[in-house]
Amino acid sequence: MITLGILGSTGSIGTQALQVVEALPEKIKVSALTGGSNAKLLATQALKFRPRMVAIAEKNRYPELKRLLARTGIEILAGEDGLTAVATDPGSKTILAAIVGSAGLKPTLAAIRAGKRVALANKETLVMAGSLVQNEKKISGAEILPVDSEHSAIWQCLAAGRKKEVKSLILTASGGPFWTWSKAKMNRVTVQEALKHPNWAMGAKITVDSATMMNKGLEILEAKWLFDLPLAKIRVLIHPESIVHSLVEFIDGAVIAQLGRPDMRLPIQLALTYPYRLETSWPRLSLAGKSLTFEEPDNNRFPSLELARKAGMAGGTAPAALNAANEIAVGEFLKGNLPFVKIPWVVEQVLDRHQVDPEPTLATILRVNNWAQDQARCIIAKG
Repeated sequence: MITLGILGSTGSIGTQALQVVEALPEKIKVSALTGGSNAKLLATQALKFRPRMVAIAEKNRYPELKRLLARTGIEILAGEDGLTAVATDPGSKTILAAIVGSAGLKPTLAAIRAGKRVALANKETLVMAGSLVQNEKKISGAEILPVDSEHSAIWQCLAAGRKKEVKSLILTASGGPFWTWSKAKMNRVTVQEALKHPNWAMGAKITVDSATMMNKGLEILEAKWLFDLPLAKIRVLIHPESIVHSLVEFIDGAVIAQLGRPDMRLPIQLALTYPYRLETSWPRLSLAGKSLTFEEPDNNRFPSLELARKAGMAGGTAPAALNAANEIAVGEFLKGNLPFVKIPWVVEQVLDRHQVDPEPTLATILRVNNWAQDQARCIIAKG
């Protein structure tokens, strides 16, 4: 029986993970859950799956959660300490790290330090602190399995050869809702348009990141650490159909691809049940009548890819600054305070101001995260 703790059970990945649990009740037992601020949904999940403990990140929602779960016997925690308790709980052998953004770094790192099997859906953990994560993983013996559909695809494709035989990793990107839009038309993008992804159902932040293609930039940085390969070996292709989730090119010319429907339950399930593939009733991919197309990225209309590469090449704290600035810019766009096309501009401005620390500690990374967020807010306020 897989005992599962979910960091971020009320978000998009977390709720889909619970669908996987429902489909495999004899294989997976939910042992702990955490949510951000949605106490009502977290309580509903807890009443259904009966974990041993739950934690809510926002402490001011603790009384509501405690009231909703009164007399259930479930341990109720709150705040950063509560998230850490779930991440390190001995009753959870597997931790699904699905908290969105930089908020997921500390609890995910705690799970790694505790030697857990970590199903990683929080790409920011490796973007911000890849070197630190890898060092902690070596010390604790933790296992990190990818949940992002693209990284799961590469992980599966790499089984076809040895690391020294890999010529390149090819991450596919849908291009988002604006791939065919002119640069002039993109100046008039609305929040509602940005949140209409053509293929995937995701949370608001990652959907906007997909529209700017920053999500793919972050995935480049994540792939570097997950698969221990240089940035020069990681490429991106636009694939609007979202059927080929990524590919690996080998030195002999063979290209291995992983295909599937755009359904996050598939990579979530594999990360939880590995090394086994278990049958479920999810809809299957049918290729009859399908066309598969691929294009090179357009860095002129979508500069976020090159900004991510620039931060990755700088190394150290630069990716943390990139990620923090992007989080603030996306948040302000969603509030209607920043034009869509200005999101990468804000990120670039922050990167230009940043002094890179080449070998940061966790404290340094968190300090840079806060600094970059403040810088982004100031830049936006000044227009």
